[in-house]
Amino acid sequence: MLTDLPNVLTISRIVAIPIVVAFAAWGTPQADAAACLLFILAGITDYFDGKLARSRHQLSDFGRMFDSIADKLLVGACLMVLAGLVRLPYYSLWPAIIILCREILVSGMREYLAERRASLPVTRLAKWKTGFQMTAIGFLLAGDGTGVLLGMAWLPVALIGAVLLWISAVLTLITGWDYLTTGLRHVEL
Repeated sequence: MLTDLPNVLTISRIVAIPIVVAFAAWGTPQADAAACLLFILAGITDYFDGKLARSRHQLSDFGRMFDSIADKLLVGACLMVLAGLVRLPYYSLWPAIIILCREILVSGMREYLAERRASLPVTRLAKWKTGFQMTAIGFLLAGDGTGVLLGMAWLPVALIGAVLLWISAVLTLITGWDYLTTGLRHVEL
């Protein structure tokens, strides 16, 4: 089961985290580009692990549990390293906080609802939120130095990342509220 391709892809996302963080901490344009590239590859595995599991009939409890955990670890680690290195420009620390708080809220609600045999399905808007979030983090990891490295010094890479992170935070608030109101229907007061 652990050697099924979908599970290997999920595990590879977790293994990539310290490498992405190390590249980001290195602080050179080349290392930033490498962090961005590895982050993109890890993000792509998120799409393919579930698709392959369904198409190959390799759905597993391991995959269901660790897919979501791998995503949260990857996003959380990247946002923390960007915050720690003061690489969240244009007040984008605030959307990073909103995103992390929502992830903790939704995870806690899913755990509670699982005990009650209720689910909190992923919505289409939540998938859009994830897309904006992953794209934003990729741009923020790349930073302006990667734009210069690629001969596109005119491209405001960090600004694009910050704007996308703010958009993601708005979507995060909307989907977080939707999940909260849905989850509270299952809570006995």
